[in-house]
Amino acid sequence: MTQQKRKTKFFTRVTKEEILRVYNIGESIGSGNFSTVKIGKDRKTGEKWAIKVIRKEGMGNNLRMLENEIDILSRIDHPNIITLKEIYETKDKVYLVMEYCDKGELFDDIVEEGFYAEEKASKLIYKILMALKYLHQQGIAHRDLKPENLLFSGKNKEIKIADFGLSKIYSEKIMLKTACGTPGYVAPEILDEDMNSYGPKVDVWSVGVITYIMLCGYPPFYNENTNNLFKQILSGEFEFPEEDWSKISEEAKQFISKIFVVDSSSRMSVKQALKHPWILNHNPKKKK
Repeated sequence: MTQQKRKTKFFTRVTKEEILRVYNIGESIGSGNFSTVKIGKDRKTGEKWAIKVIRKEGMGNNLRMLENEIDILSRIDHPNIITLKEIYETKDKVYLVMEYCDKGELFDDIVEEGFYAEEKASKLIYKILMALKYLHQQGIAHRDLKPENLLFSGKNKEIKIADFGLSKIYSEKIMLKTACGTPGYVAPEILDEDMNSYGPKVDVWSVGVITYIMLCGYPPFYNENTNNLFKQILSGEFEFPEEDWSKISEEAKQFISKIFVVDSSSRMSVKQALKHPWILNHNPKKKK
């Protein structure tokens, strides 16, 4: 058994019965095409974990996504990124034992509150940016940042980046090429057929979309027709409707505007975003 960073146990071959000796696996808290996420309770410590149970049969190319997610999660360690504890493999399933975020998704929290005050939004965006800074320093682009993939955990509702299925390792020599992401959050360079490759600033664009939604409760780019939505994104045209944005600071609007720049070479980087006044003014003791 090899030990990865943070003592992640990598692909321990077991039977389901052996897993059940370690964890009491309870109710389902989420599901996908090939997976179900359940609450698992460590029988020795009583600690709760989220156990992602993936069926191998019929996965096809999705198996590569799973292997990619495991590879990336095994490399990283940051307080605002979901933790992978260990991995078990049975004959027909893979079990990922991950940090249990008991306070739900950012998406549900925004829906419940309607929108956030600027101070709250800025503090959360700061933490997301710090996690992205760490990922990008490791040569990892997330490529699917959205409120559904940002989870809250613990008494202090610490925000965590989750779902690394579309994440990718890159370098100066090996840039990103695959068209992927969630339509409303995807950066224009991913959609541009004339672009041969793109870089980690696609994550910054997604942060801009998330910031916009936090402050008003709805997205900057929206159309029920996906092609028309993509045209909006490619143009970079968006608005700050007066009825919802009149009381929001110019610094917040400028922060968003500096992100929604179609030419990624002119878009703010994560490091530049962390130094923007809208971030610094609400996080005065933070050193970038």
